[in-house]
Amino acid sequence: MLKLELKGAQKLLFVGAHADDIEIGCGGTILSLTKAYPDLDVLWVVFSAEGKRKTEAQLSAKQFLKDLTRTKVVVKQFRTSYFPIQAERIKTYFETLKAFSPDIVFTHYREDRHQDHRVLSDLAWNTFRDHLILEYEIPKYDGDLGKPNLFVPVRGTVALRKAKLLAESFPTQADKHWFSQETFFALMRLRGVECAAEYAEAFYCRKLVCG
Repeated sequence: MLKLELKGAQKLLFVGAHADDIEIGCGGTILSLTKAYPDLDVLWVVFSAEGKRKTEAQLSAKQFLKDLTRTKVVVKQFRTSYFPIQAERIKTYFETLKAFSPDIVFTHYREDRHQDHRVLSDLAWNTFRDHLILEYEIPKYDGDLGKPNLFVPVRGTVALRKAKLLAESFPTQADKHWFSQETFFALMRLRGVECAAEYAEAFYCRKLVCG
């Protein structure tokens, strides 16, 4: 199994359609990277978080990024579930993210069945043509999990912290049948099995240039 080090990546862009997407998809990776590399520069963008969800998004990002000093969290107000018909406005904003010049872009899985997620994934590829893009996954009723090809092992303590932070940070989601620490643990354990680790998060890496 080929193992890659991300020591050369200093600027990370995290893109999420909704308030908890980034944390669910790559919260363990974020906690691991921020602990190992405190000099990281992170831009964290949530495209839709209305009402109480906006406060949740801001407070959660603060918790996940607390080991860093160079961070910027942006919470936009695009209408949830209507991203396809707002694509022009969203793309216009996406273009402004080029100025950050990220080394790695984390976005949604291209084959995700949620329409908002797919719009952001497509725009990430449209906008960042010469960047490493990693697509994260989110478990849901649609059953759209695929076969990822890049894995980030996470320690048990990190997996536990991710699950606890999600439960504590998003009380508005507590009544969702899938939103539970057991769900987050289950997926991380499964991806851990697939890469010979206890826990892991998985990503889809469609292009990787080595050299």
